[in-house]
Amino acid sequence: HSFFDNILTDDDLLEKGSDHYKQGSIQPIEFINSNNLPFCEGNVVKYITRHALKGKKEDVLKAIHYCQFIIRRDYK
Repeated sequence: HSFFDNILTDDDLLEKGSDHYKQGSIQPIEFINSNNLPFCEGNVVKYITRHALKGKKEDVLKAIHYCQFIIRRDYK
C-alpha cells in the first residue's frame, strides 16, 4: 500500500463531516473553499452555521472572537 491509497475522494471527505455540518444545502467547508475564504472568515462561517445544533452560545462567542480578529487585521 502506498500513501496515496488512503487519500479520500471529495465525497468521502464530506461524508465524514459531523451531522451538525450536514444540515444545510452545502457543508460549511464547501462554501469556505469555494469562496477561498481566509482562516478567520472560514471559522466565522463554521461556528455560525453550527451553533444551534452544537455549541450554542459558545459557538456564537467563537464566531464573534474571529470577527474581532478580522477587525484588528483589516481595520486598525
